[in-house]
Amino acid sequence: MKSIQRTPLGKSLTMAVLVMTAIMLTAGAAVAADDDAVKEAKGDKQKDREKRGWTPLFNGKDLTGWKPEGNAVWKVEDGLLIGVQGPGGAAGDLFTEKDYDDFRLKVTFKMEWPANSGVWFRYQGPDKAYQADILEYKNPECYTGTLYCPGRMFLAMNTDPALVKRDDWNTMIILAKGDRLRIKLNGTEVADVRDDAMRTGRIGFQIHAGDEFKNMKLMVREMLIQPLKP
Repeated sequence: MKSIQRTPLGKSLTMAVLVMTAIMLTAGAAVAADDDAVKEAKGDKQKDREKRGWTPLFNGKDLTGWKPEGNAVWKVEDGLLIGVQGPGGAAGDLFTEKDYDDFRLKVTFKMEWPANSGVWFRYQGPDKAYQADILEYKNPECYTGTLYCPGRMFLAMNTDPALVKRDDWNTMIILAKGDRLRIKLNGTEVADVRDDAMRTGRIGFQIHAGDEFKNMKLMVREMLIQPLKP
């Protein structure tokens, strides 16, 4: 009868531990590599923006560079700038601390409806400003991208609701250069007017009062500005 050669149990366990350790180290290295790749991609995106002259107004972390006015609630969650009514349906605004004159502004946003909101620009006060509206207005009928001016109502109206991605992300580009004001919504120009009432001012967001807008929720994913020479 031939003898059977046996492998010591301790040696087998040692080999198993070494194999598992190697697998875990490899997996950890892969995860770290993926994280580095994501960070590198974000860094490259930021550098690309800077090369093209775009500067973020919203940093995706907090409200640095912004100042709230009124009683609406403004916060940052999961990288998004959020705006909702305050207690009792209170309205409010959120403004940049700096003034801007000639620029191209890009805002990527989503809205929970019904809503009455918008992007202020060249804001000097409640009665001296422009706003690229985010709304559904009944009379006269107009939609997001409409250009509003306090005391003068609508300077230009978007009358096509199909241009608005009601339950998805929208991109609005506002061009303010001299007396020319232009607005594009999701690639389509919806306003192009000349008006010289305001040549400089703050940029901001509005949350309107009213029980009909109690479920309104403005979400901003990205906000970039590109200063323009006069």
